[in-house]
Amino acid sequence: MENVCALNEAVVGSVKTVFRAWEQRLITSQEWLESNEGDPELLVFIPFTSDVKIKSISIIGGADGSSPSKMRAFINREGIDFSDAQSMQPVQEWDLAENLEGVLEYQTRYSRFQGVGNLTLHFSDNFGADSTQIHYIGFKGEATQLKRDVVATIVYELMPNPSDHKTRAETGGALSHVE
Repeated sequence: MENVCALNEAVVGSVKTVFRAWEQRLITSQEWLESNEGDPELLVFIPFTSDVKIKSISIIGGADGSSPSKMRAFINREGIDFSDAQSMQPVQEWDLAENLEGVLEYQTRYSRFQGVGNLTLHFSDNFGADSTQIHYIGFKGEATQLKRDVVATIVYELMPNPSDHKTRAETGGALSHVE
């Protein structure tokens, strides 16, 4: 969680408070993610420790019009700022509803959300308040372990080395083999 960050957050580091277990999504605390007053935009960067497949995203926003109304997702793109987010084509975008009870999940285009190493969420607007509040961000999906077998020894002979092979005389007339 130490590498999660947000642009335009009113309290630096508050983005880390919105990621909790699904069972704890409705626990209200004194901390949440809020945009600077007068600017409802938020940009949240989430790096994962291994590649993941994301099936759905859940967002619980604030009351009185401060919930985000639009969300755009960018996959495996680091260093996105607001001008990039507005000009780039997202992998998917959603029109959000005010979800104060935490019952809504936004389905992803699952085939596009495979092998996600990091995710940037752009919340461009809210339901009319001066700032945007997010109390919870949750993901449903699965982690995929990237396993690569390392080859320990590779023997490649461009030109055979006669000392590596036994002659017919040394093998009693049989074909040579490498030991």
